[in-house]
Amino acid sequence: MSAPPVSAPPLSAPRTAGRPRLLAAVLLLAVLTALLPGATAARAAAGPAAASAGGWNDYSCRPSAGHPRPVVLVHGTFANKTDNWLGLAPYLVHRGYCVFSENFGELPGVPLVHGLGPIEDSAAELAVHIDRVLAATGAEEADIVGHSQGGLMPRHYLRHSPGAAGKVNALIALAPSTNGTTLGGLTRLLDHFPGAGDLIGSAAPALTQQVAGSDFLTRLNAGGYTVPGVDYTVIATRYDEVVTPYRTQFIREPGVRNILIQDLCPLDFSGHALLGLADRIAFHEVANALDPARAEPTTCLSVFG
Repeated sequence: MSAPPVSAPPLSAPRTAGRPRLLAAVLLLAVLTALLPGATAARAAAGPAAASAGGWNDYSCRPSAGHPRPVVLVHGTFANKTDNWLGLAPYLVHRGYCVFSENFGELPGVPLVHGLGPIEDSAAELAVHIDRVLAATGAEEADIVGHSQGGLMPRHYLRHSPGAAGKVNALIALAPSTNGTTLGGLTRLLDHFPGAGDLIGSAAPALTQQVAGSDFLTRLNAGGYTVPGVDYTVIATRYDEVVTPYRTQFIREPGVRNILIQDLCPLDFSGHALLGLADRIAFHEVANALDPARAEPTTCLSVFG
């Protein structure tokens, strides 16, 4: 006699408990996919002594009369003090600047990629780093150049660290998360999955702090974006796929220079990562902002400069 047919077990009801964790993974993967290709390529070409070989982070460097202020480079999310600056740091060193970088927002057990810890803590680390740079170089002020979160975090330092504005001449922000990001609308999904934002924030606080409309951004931007005595420049690309919409990067306050790179060169198709990693047209504008008295017009030909 044959065995009775085996029926399939009934399907269980859809599970929702794991959805916040799944969404967190999806959002994290989206950010990593957007940010890491450039950094990964840069890391493949970089050795352990990349910074010293490129001439930056030399604490014996003394600023010249022509470039009297050291330049402090502030990396973005999922980046570090070397990979983020393999293009811009040597570019500035070649032009006679003393250039320095440091890691910020490190998480325990997370190697190579930083900018993930609370932005307030990173700003406190920046305060220590700038004091060290000024003490080593003998300069009274520094200029800050930041990419992505690196263009946002120094604003917290300038606003909340005692005496910070007196130590900084200019903040030049490349593709900064000034008002956060929607990641092309992806972050709006957080509203539909209770607990997902808390899950991401507990793992990497800087991620949720940079979501458009976050409590952190609301507090930081309340009462204005700038502080007196500091010159601000924002350089953005219309092809930014990480900080979206791209126009939210601009600071709409008197005296701020807001530059869309495609207004200078319509043929520049750099996205978010490349603007900080390798875009020599953007680099030319950084040099102009660092030394406005000697600024030269930026065009598509500036890629050869």
